[in-house]
Amino acid sequence: MNVPRNVLWFEVLLYLSLTLDALSVAFQDRTPTFERTEQIITGETLTAGCMILLLVYFVRLAAQHRKNWPRWALAAMLVLSVISLVQVIGDKGLEIDSAIEIVSCILTAAGLYYSFTGDAQGWFNA
Repeated sequence: MNVPRNVLWFEVLLYLSLTLDALSVAFQDRTPTFERTEQIITGETLTAGCMILLLVYFVRLAAQHRKNWPRWALAAMLVLSVISLVQVIGDKGLEIDSAIEIVSCILTAAGLYYSFTGDAQGWFNA
């Protein structure tokens, strides 16, 4: 069975977004401070990497295995990411990693839009 065009766009845009998320993690400040030791920074980096891998799995479940619930989980993660991004920009201002996150959120929103519209509507099972 051929994958619908909108599902393909969903998959490509979400994978691109997750690639940017990985770049954002790479550009984060890892300078140890009194509050953030090297162990905490390492833990945060590993957690971010594991989360990215989990979201890659969700995209695969939705696009290739036609599961509906991962789309909703990805949408919830987008909402949480936007809230977090607004807080980070409010605290630190616009930095390169937050600029990359903005582009990532836009790509995720576009990909999710494609997953809920057009020829993708009948693709996902409950």
